[in-house]
Amino acid sequence: MLKIIVPACSAFLLAVGSDLHAQTSTNVPPPWDLSLALGLTGTQGNSDTVLFTLTGRADRKWTQNELHLGIDATYGEQNDIRNNESLRGFVQYNRLFTERWYGYGRVEGLHDGIADIEYRFAISPGVGYYLIKQPNTDLSVEGGPGVVFEKQGDEAHSYYTVRIAEKFEHKFNERVRVWQSVEFLPQVDNFENFIVNAEVGIESALSKAWALRVVLQDTYDNEPAPGRDKNDIKLVAALAWKLVH
Repeated sequence: MLKIIVPACSAFLLAVGSDLHAQTSTNVPPPWDLSLALGLTGTQGNSDTVLFTLTGRADRKWTQNELHLGIDATYGEQNDIRNNESLRGFVQYNRLFTERWYGYGRVEGLHDGIADIEYRFAISPGVGYYLIKQPNTDLSVEGGPGVVFEKQGDEAHSYYTVRIAEKFEHKFNERVRVWQSVEFLPQVDNFENFIVNAEVGIESALSKAWALRVVLQDTYDNEPAPGRDKNDIKLVAALAWKLVH
């Protein structure tokens, strides 16, 4: 399957790159939708703690193409003992075939020192469909084959997977928006080995450039590293800055 997935991703990205070049060379490039959110919590006294979170998102949409990038970093200590250390990022390209149907190529990466994941990379091409596509509301579903490379505990291995995902976003007005996403990644030849990534968030604007953001993230790994829990839940409240055009 890897001999099919890798050439398919390469061909997809080459086709998208050629089309993007054609669009940006003849039209004014669309603006980036860019935001950064920073959260910092610290206590001193009976308990010395620190928790730092950084989230970045960048989105850009052309007539027939969409580019989405994201990064999340977390670091925390309690009484000089590390209790959080994670770095997650993704890149996804969508190529619209019609107003609602699209093909995509996605690469995700994860490092989680507390969960004993040295690295985990997931590569997946697939097809998506917008169930709802309105100015203030988007709801889409995605699916396709994939491959995962990871080092968990002392073992490094790879396996084929199927990616099934759903994403939703709604803007109540110019100041308040909510979003939700869930992603299911089961191993093709061993469905007992699966990963579920979920997120739900709300954001309220303080001004055109600044907003308050609260996000709940949940990662469930049905076969974690030895001695680690299956479920990791993270609740983050942060101050977000957005690029104003």
